[in-house]
Amino acid sequence: MTNPHWQERTELLLKKENLEKLSRAHVFVAGLGGVGAFAAEMLCRAGVGSLTIADGDRVNPSNRNRQLLALSTTEGERKTQLMKDRLLAINPELKLTALDLFLKDERTDEILDTPFDYLVDAIDTLSPKIFLIHRTVKNEIPLVSSMGAGGKTDPLQVQVSDFANTYHCKLARILRKRLKKLGIENGFKAVFSSEFAVEDSLCSVDDEPNKKTTLGTISYMPAVFGCVCASVVIRELTGMEIKLAAPPRVRKNTRNNPLPS
Repeated sequence: MTNPHWQERTELLLKKENLEKLSRAHVFVAGLGGVGAFAAEMLCRAGVGSLTIADGDRVNPSNRNRQLLALSTTEGERKTQLMKDRLLAINPELKLTALDLFLKDERTDEILDTPFDYLVDAIDTLSPKIFLIHRTVKNEIPLVSSMGAGGKTDPLQVQVSDFANTYHCKLARILRKRLKKLGIENGFKAVFSSEFAVEDSLCSVDDEPNKKTTLGTISYMPAVFGCVCASVVIRELTGMEIKLAAPPRVRKNTRNNPLPS
């Protein structure tokens, strides 16, 4: 039995009725890398009563600069098992479903048959991310999706908006093109940075599955994205207002081209 006082500071802030709302909620966190692991932990610490987590990856050496689960002592271990152990150590009463798998089309559809109250998309591989967003929106499950944290350094430029209003994010731009073909242009929340990505921060990778290139990252940016994703879920489930970022004002640059998206 967990100590009954571990949530007293949260109750002071949110009040008992909102803690009860969180305790009844079931949230799915897809992806347990730099963004998703922080999101899952913040949801657990806030008192979300049921979590489903999914990731098929192991910790590799390049993860250690930014990922919650990546230590010198955990290299090669399964991220889902590490996350499971960590979450249950925080809240032994958590109702937890841990899926050690990469999300693929048929399995994603099967998982989304569960009546989730919210879904956090922290996947950084394009095809499964697109499929998950498409199916989540079509199933009318509330969704917050993380855009790209790579190549960014300023946490004060991380924002929440409707997906249609993201800008200065290469991942969001690619997603817009692909999702538009599937009939989705808006209707879910996105966490993104309005900062221009640092130039020349792209490199090739050979130690991560399903990825050929990656952007340079700094320790705190994926964590900020994950915490903001969790805050969206917590605030929505407890009825708080979320101020969404407005679309950028279109202005002309010196070459008479529109502001980059």
